[in-house]
Amino acid sequence: MVSPDALAGSDSPRSWRGVLDAYAEPRLGRSVLDLATSVVPYLALLVAMTFAPTAGDLDRRGVGDVATLTVTEYRALPARRQIPYRLFRNPLVMFGLGWLFVLVLKPRFVPRGARRRVRNSVLATNLMLALIMAALCLTIGWRAYLLVQWPVFFVSGAIGVWLFYVQHQFEDTYWQAHAEWRYDHAALAGSSYLKLPGALRFFTGNIGFHHVHHLCVGIPNYNLQAAHQGTDRLRAVPQLTLQQGLRATRLKLWDERRGRLVTFREARA
Repeated sequence: MVSPDALAGSDSPRSWRGVLDAYAEPRLGRSVLDLATSVVPYLALLVAMTFAPTAGDLDRRGVGDVATLTVTEYRALPARRQIPYRLFRNPLVMFGLGWLFVLVLKPRFVPRGARRRVRNSVLATNLMLALIMAALCLTIGWRAYLLVQWPVFFVSGAIGVWLFYVQHQFEDTYWQAHAEWRYDHAALAGSSYLKLPGALRFFTGNIGFHHVHHLCVGIPNYNLQAAHQGTDRLRAVPQLTLQQGLRATRLKLWDERRGRLVTFREARA
């Protein structure tokens, strides 16, 4: 495992932004191309299917991440509370039903204490989704709509949740107590570089270069690979293969003593 210090050096997060600023400049032509190669094919496939039906900070967990307990926290739970956690971390539950909660149901509710702007955004999105669904059901019928949409939701949702999971849930990821936590370390050592084949890079919008995104969120997806390849220390980050990313679903708990994610069996040992 490459240490976060070796990757980040003595640079501050601000200096990293300076290094990556050039890649954050959007290109209109490429942005339009991204839309043309994603939205247009999606709509075309939707129409075709109508006529031919055929997935770091220990003290600040719980916001935008997969719920993860440490070994100590898990052992301290009574059995009745360990069971729900084991079920939640089971791949069949997480990737079979998790997408429905994470991608469909949860975003439809206004977060507690949300500002008016966020509240209005959620409500406006809900209204637009309701209107689109109603229009489609009236146009092609609700049975045809479900036959077309739900298989797409199920497959893409499961893949989306797995991609979301593997961005930070891998064996040598980075977790630290808040006092020792560092932004650049979390980005370089706690965000995965998932090395995907070219076709999957295209279909996922280069999501595998998640470490680059954490260092500079303004970089468009089509510049993420160039930023990674054009920066020496980014090329040095640990990488996950597709197979390693799939095996990472076995990992359940953060072992503070070993400094890595472990399986339930390893935690018992």
